[in-house]
Amino acid sequence: MDNTRRGNLIFFSNLFLFSSLGHASAVVAGRTAALQTGDIDPIHHGDLHEEIARSHCEGTLYPELCVSTVAAFPDLASKSLPQVIAAAINLTSGEVHAADDNCTRLEQNWLKQLAPLDRRALDDCRELFQETVDEFNGALSDLSGTSSSSKHIHDLQTLLSGAMTNQYTCLDGFAYSESNATVRKRIEKRLVKISQHVSNSLAMLKKIPGANDTRSEVLPEYGRLRKGFPSWVSRKDRRLLQTSTGGIKYNLVVAKDGSGNFNNIADAVAAAPNSNTARFVIYIKAGTYFENIEVDSEKTNLMFVGDGIGKTLVKGNRNVVDGWTTFRSATVAVVGNGFIAKGITFENYAGPDKSQAVAFRSGSDLSVFYQCSFVAYQDTLYVHSLRQFYRECNVYGTVDFIFGNAAVVFQDCNLYARKPSSNQKNTFTAQGREDPNQNTGISVLNCKVTAASDLIPVKSSFKTYLGRPWKQYSRTVFMKSNIDDVVDPAGWLEWDGSFALSTLYYGEYLNRGNGSSTIKRVTWPGYRVISSSTEASKFTVGQFIQGTQWLDSTGVPYYAGLS
Repeated sequence: MDNTRRGNLIFFSNLFLFSSLGHASAVVAGRTAALQTGDIDPIHHGDLHEEIARSHCEGTLYPELCVSTVAAFPDLASKSLPQVIAAAINLTSGEVHAADDNCTRLEQNWLKQLAPLDRRALDDCRELFQETVDEFNGALSDLSGTSSSSKHIHDLQTLLSGAMTNQYTCLDGFAYSESNATVRKRIEKRLVKISQHVSNSLAMLKKIPGANDTRSEVLPEYGRLRKGFPSWVSRKDRRLLQTSTGGIKYNLVVAKDGSGNFNNIADAVAAAPNSNTARFVIYIKAGTYFENIEVDSEKTNLMFVGDGIGKTLVKGNRNVVDGWTTFRSATVAVVGNGFIAKGITFENYAGPDKSQAVAFRSGSDLSVFYQCSFVAYQDTLYVHSLRQFYRECNVYGTVDFIFGNAAVVFQDCNLYARKPSSNQKNTFTAQGREDPNQNTGISVLNCKVTAASDLIPVKSSFKTYLGRPWKQYSRTVFMKSNIDDVVDPAGWLEWDGSFALSTLYYGEYLNRGNGSSTIKRVTWPGYRVISSSTEASKFTVGQFIQGTQWLDSTGVPYYAGLS
């Protein structure tokens, strides 16, 4: 989305016919017509509103909240389903603003009592609320368009999925707070209700014609690949990614030796214009940059170009043990949409005993990472939300080292499990899908899944797994990848007893290598060995992240299907 997402919340004109209420009964439709012509007694008006609302809300996870919300909308009988969804989003946005005000009051009234971690967690929440409002604005803008195509539906699903993720990320920030029970309790009820509203909007969205395109109903975010990159990457950006650093025209140069425009990356980001519609390229010369960098939502279409993995390095050491939230521990965090990075190592060097310590966090929609390396221990790469693509990258870590709730594809990457602390088990992934209507998940395609050099001599002493379910509807697939024997024969690890084992979706398809055998894999209801290429294809760049609509512009190579 461009900066129109920051505009005023908008309702849209009646561009869809009332026939979009495919689930409404003929009786409801008839009574609606009677109301519109004045042939129905106004006394029964409220009953009709509730009847229409129940039709709209059929299939939602929180039907009573949905019905009470929708039935209160004025002129409900004359509203199309997209208009109803827009009204629900508009109402929910108001509740997000109220939650933001509540956090502000907590900070002001409890300033002296709040621990540093609590203040940081509240600051995280306020940033996440602003991102949520931006995503709601983008959804309203999409709903006001003239098309009900699958692209628009997928965009809406992505924005609403991200908005829901933000609420739970806010609450996660209090996980290690000493006053967790007090502060979290004062904000949790509001945020859970916001998430339930968003869940209901996602469920209603599926009733719009075109929403259930069977070619992309599982993970609908990646289009087919062109020259190795999804189509959302423009031809110009593809050229940038495929050209050597010497052949790229840069807008700004960062150099440790003073030969560029800036000596550090943060200053270059600050100098970049806001709301870029064209690509803005920052060349970061070889060297080690000890910085924590945040690319906020105003800094769109930025591109970081380095001199290569191990040559251009960005390092930090923020971590949870030292009082940072997981969200804020990232060495580099990007939110501005359309971000691209090429040829850079991002590292958090806090160490294996510092608990969560993120090297990179992305909440940037349509973001691309090409020939980059992400190095840390626990929680290395936070694929927080929206659509992301990683090609020919290296990821090193220990516990849950690829985690989050984006719709993300890793293609032709190397995933390395490192030596953890003595009491830890390695897990490559911890996917955080909270709701079955979110279009999120982690897809690992044609990657190398193995042990890092420090783990190889002692790998028999540490258990390593493909993933574990961080949230209720966790969704992860490994397909056509080379899985080394570092992976335990069971393949996957429980999070907490039977939690999520029947609601998760974990799949493996045509993998190879000494650790790829599925004979001794877990027998959870949600785990499956994928045998159908049709099912497997739903997790490719072509169908998972709508790659054909944006990756072509970046120049990153990709393939749309399974190979």
